[in-house]
Amino acid sequence: MKKLGVSVVTAFLGLTLQISFAGDYNTLVLDQIKQMPQGGRYSVSHFAKIRLQSSAHFESGKFFILPSAASPSFCSGATYLVFIRSIEALRARGELRLDYSTLERLIIRDQRDGEGIWGRWNANGPGTARLFHELQLGQNFDNFDQAKPGDFMKIFWSRQVGRNEHGHSTIFLGMENRADGQYVRYWSSNIPSGYGEKSVPRNKIAYAIFSRLQTPANLARINSAPYVDTYLASLLRTRSSILEANAKCGL
Repeated sequence: MKKLGVSVVTAFLGLTLQISFAGDYNTLVLDQIKQMPQGGRYSVSHFAKIRLQSSAHFESGKFFILPSAASPSFCSGATYLVFIRSIEALRARGELRLDYSTLERLIIRDQRDGEGIWGRWNANGPGTARLFHELQLGQNFDNFDQAKPGDFMKIFWSRQVGRNEHGHSTIFLGMENRADGQYVRYWSSNIPSGYGEKSVPRNKIAYAIFSRLQTPANLARINSAPYVDTYLASLLRTRSSILEANAKCGL
């Protein structure tokens, strides 16, 4: 069951002090995965990007998300659909209020890497983690022992970040112990069959950054953030490093 924000009231010198603690929304994220389609086809073609845009229709202040329309699909598009489905579910329950300007900035258009919310999420490098750190949406970390199912996870298949990187945007589902070693389970749009779960040997992952959704109301901070994140925008052309990526994501 999802943990909601908890308020603790403390009396100090005759004054009442209210302290708020953020919860996490991992169960909600996992619920959205269950409602996503299975299969399809993986592609990073222009057609796949057009299909992604058509799958998240925004009208009258509400997202109408039809993930089956985003086929063929690709990894960052798949995880972003789960993210905005989670946001919309919270709004439908009355647990989250966002103004029209913030909601409009969630729309998938043809943003370049680093531009707006989708352009940050879709960028090379630690796009999701950078967004979480910039807007304070939740904690980022790189320790598999701290990971919980429902955490967003950027996998780096090598130590390269930015230009020449090989990465994968996923949602962590857990660890498995098999006869040949430890495996990492995750959900995403995967090569070649599209939406679904996959398990890979832990030793195949060079590095991973986890992002846990905790304070979705902070999405409103995008209104005062620069339109372009220059670090993420640069990663199509330049090389970064794990060390720099960590610094940019508050690790």
